[in-house]
Amino acid sequence: MSAPTSAGWRPDPLLTIDDVATWLRKPKNTLYAWHSRGKGPRAIRVGNTLRYRRSEVDRWLNAHTDPER
Repeated sequence: MSAPTSAGWRPDPLLTIDDVATWLRKPKNTLYAWHSRGKGPRAIRVGNTLRYRRSEVDRWLNAHTDPER
């Protein structure tokens, strides 16, 4: 029996707070405030910096999208 391969697998990119701030057009301070209050996209603390999985930002945006009218 052969071991599963990782062919075609790619890691979910980790975005910097600057990346996410630019994407969402929000100041970095807003993202820091959201993080400290448990709001906004989930972040990962790497050392003394925050990183965001692209899929988490997409998930958060989808959850906060107005329903179709």
